[in-house]
Amino acid sequence: MTSLKKKTVSGLKWSAIERIATQGIQLVVMLILGRMLGPEAFGLIGMLVIFIAIAQIFVDSGFGNALIRKQDRDEKDFSTVFYCNIAVSITCYLLIYFGAPYVSDFYNEPELTSLLRVLGINIIINAISLVQRTKLTIDMDFKKLTKSSLISVFISTLVAFSFAFCGFGVWALIAQRLSSVFSNAILIQILVPWRPKKRFSKSSFDELFGFSSKLLLTSLIDTIYKNIYQIIIGKLFSSVQVGFFAQAKTLSNTPAMTITSIIQRVTYPMLSQMQNDTEKLDAAYLLTLRLSAAVIFPLMIGLALISEPLINVVLGQEWSESVPLMIILCIGYMLYPIHAINLNLLQVKGRSDLLLKIEIVKKIIITLILIITIRYGVKAICIGMLAQSYISLLINTYYTGKLSSLSLFKQVRSLAPIWLVCIAIGSFNYFLSLTLSNDVYKILVMLTSSLVLYILYIRICQKDLYENLLNSIVK
Repeated sequence: MTSLKKKTVSGLKWSAIERIATQGIQLVVMLILGRMLGPEAFGLIGMLVIFIAIAQIFVDSGFGNALIRKQDRDEKDFSTVFYCNIAVSITCYLLIYFGAPYVSDFYNEPELTSLLRVLGINIIINAISLVQRTKLTIDMDFKKLTKSSLISVFISTLVAFSFAFCGFGVWALIAQRLSSVFSNAILIQILVPWRPKKRFSKSSFDELFGFSSKLLLTSLIDTIYKNIYQIIIGKLFSSVQVGFFAQAKTLSNTPAMTITSIIQRVTYPMLSQMQNDTEKLDAAYLLTLRLSAAVIFPLMIGLALISEPLINVVLGQEWSESVPLMIILCIGYMLYPIHAINLNLLQVKGRSDLLLKIEIVKKIIITLILIITIRYGVKAICIGMLAQSYISLLINTYYTGKLSSLSLFKQVRSLAPIWLVCIAIGSFNYFLSLTLSNDVYKILVMLTSSLVLYILYIRICQKDLYENLLNSIVK
């Protein structure tokens, strides 16, 4: 086994452990806190997420991906990025601190001023360890990232529950996020005791920013549009409606984003090293697409199937309005890893300019869909999100086909059988669930039946995928 292959296998294993374990724990914690705190607390946090997310985009500025892609990176590059991260993070926090009252006025929620000012501290803390995390990603040393993430998740869970039990309400969610970022930053410093050894270099900045600037704009546009729904719902409806939407979105996109994040974190540095071998690169990407679909498609259909009994059992009837939203979003997020992998290819090819162009086109379409659906309520907004997901696939694959052999037709031909079988199995189990009345029985029967039928299909009709998935799990 080659050194690169060993690193990839090890990286995939530890990245999978880290993402699945941390996201799984956080999801369970969110469900428990959701039952304890109610929709309004989550709605208030949902109104603030976009401001922290945008600030984080500016702090990173795409430098992390630029460092990973650059083959001759040196200490001068790392030091320059570190100074940029710190300077931008302080600037962003000051803007958030003094802008917090205006956010409160916009939503007509006075409590948001203090919440945003405290939550914004995360931006500075996170910036301190960005370079160390990038270095670990370059080395594919996901074992250390896993250790720091798991420990910080356990610490933040204890803090959140302590605040919730003591009756601090929404501040339990703020405490959870702060303690998670703070403990993770300390652990990363211990595991990777790096300090900048060079001065800021303008030449290094210019070279890295030449690539990362497009990623910055792309990520900024994408982040705004990913979170714009909470802003609109919070402004036009209420914090409770934001809570319903935010919980449905979290439950539906966590599996898709977790699996995608595992794949991207490992394959991006690996595939960047084979960027000059077109045939090998295209074959690796097509296999990655098929493996991703083989995992994500059934997972999202299964989650949509059990959404009603799951929310009834775990969150309670208070959250019932989240059920239809979650079903719609699950079907939309099925395609999330396919979008991400297609766009990842453009990064590997060094076409950050195309990424920016694609995001602008897609966001114009999203804006038009949002204008049409917003007058009909939150459910219509979710249907619009589903529609734009499938439209985005057409746009992403068009440009991917220009730079590789992975055309829209080739991708659809490879993925359609899995998609159709998942829909068929899901439909069968939906009608099966109508014969059951107990929510726990519904969850167990639908998941068991879906899993058995799907494994049989993969084993008989997609033998190469079955063997690859089995080997990956065993390894």
